[in-house]
Amino acid sequence: MSDDAEEFGAEMPTVPSADPSLPGSIELGAFSVSLSVADLAASRSFYEHLGFVVTGGDPDGGWQIMKNGESTIGLFQGMFEGNILTFNPGLTNRMELLESFTDVRDIESRLDDAGIELAQRVDADNADGPGSIVLTDPDGNVIMLDQHVPRPR
Repeated sequence: MSDDAEEFGAEMPTVPSADPSLPGSIELGAFSVSLSVADLAASRSFYEHLGFVVTGGDPDGGWQIMKNGESTIGLFQGMFEGNILTFNPGLTNRMELLESFTDVRDIESRLDDAGIELAQRVDADNADGPGSIVLTDPDGNVIMLDQHVPRPR
């Protein structure tokens, strides 16, 4: 695991794999909604009133992650336009690191085989580390698969 990945998962428990009884044909990882916000502090306060608590981020850098149970939202000020559906391969919604999961590069290959156009691809020079892909669904919703951890062994 890289230093960044070790730091990222320093406080997270590790489990062997995702629950195999869950539905789906491609394991996408933890799901969250990344919200583009005008005022980070005001948005954080609003979501705190809905029971969310800050679990990560960098408020000076313009972003925070908040959770309420297994629900996760990311608040991002000035980083992108619109909201993004976000999946994190290698993580569960319970914020556990997975030892075995579908790597973002494998998902990218499956999408290529299906003829799905990608707006952003994993860096070709990055064969094993963290990586991201971005695509847009037929209705214009942006989807990001953002893997923070290295390829599983």
